[in-house]
Amino acid sequence: MQFDSWLAFFNMGGHGLYVWLSFGIALLVLMLNIVSPLFQFKSTVQSLAKKYQRESNRQ
Repeated sequence: MQFDSWLAFFNMGGHGLYVWLSFGIALLVLMLNIVSPLFQFKSTVQSLAKKYQRESNRQ
């Protein structure tokens, strides 16, 4: 599909809002799928470090 101008490209024949909103939501979900495990990993490492510290103090 060829567009006459950049404005026509962003408008997408009147469907631009839905098209760009769906791209934005998809990008947001992909970014959350990348960032969320990183924060989860950091939290898990901290939790395990605290558990290891408690267990080593008992002995």
